[in-house]
Amino acid sequence: MESRDWNERYAASELVWGHEPNRWVVREIAGLAPGRALDLAAGEGRNGIWLAGRGWQVTGLDFSAVAVERAARLTARLPAEVAGRLTWRHDDARTFAAPPTGYDLVLVAYLQLPAADRRAALRRAAAALAPGGTLLVVGHDTTNLTEGVGGPQDPRVLFTPEDVLADLAGTGLRTVRAERVRRPVAAEADHRAPAGEDGGRAEAIDALVRLERTG
Repeated sequence: MESRDWNERYAASELVWGHEPNRWVVREIAGLAPGRALDLAAGEGRNGIWLAGRGWQVTGLDFSAVAVERAARLTARLPAEVAGRLTWRHDDARTFAAPPTGYDLVLVAYLQLPAADRRAALRRAAAALAPGGTLLVVGHDTTNLTEGVGGPQDPRVLFTPEDVLADLAGTGLRTVRAERVRRPVAAEADHRAPAGEDGGRAEAIDALVRLERTG
């Protein structure tokens, strides 16, 4: 999807992804000491806002101008102390320029791109890390198409943990975790999500990769 497509999607509903941060972001980041964070493909800002609430200085970037404007409006409703930690930019994860000082955390959550574009974005994300920084990549796994529910139905934009590691080969990052994870999905939230055995919930399959820049 191009920028205009995402503009239309965001404009069509109040909040596409809701207010709550992604569960894997919470699981992986909650124990880290706050620092400077870059949220690539930040959407309407749910993860960046959560990070700022925990003391992080956050720059959120998205190539949908509508999403960036919505994130800014949500930020304006926050307490001044939290809002002051948030900066939103209209930019492209494939081509953005990171400051030379680097970030303590770079988050890439559900940036679903064809392989060449994904590789370009992830390698820029890796280059934006400061020494000791964490790169967290989460997205719809390739197996979600046949074994999970929801998410993009185009296999060209899905990926595996192994794809992410291959994209980042030679960048000097240490792998902390690379795995498939299952995320409960409310059946009523997605017309493609059949009810599970527990009465209305099924599972999506995500790829999760966490890496660190050592030294």
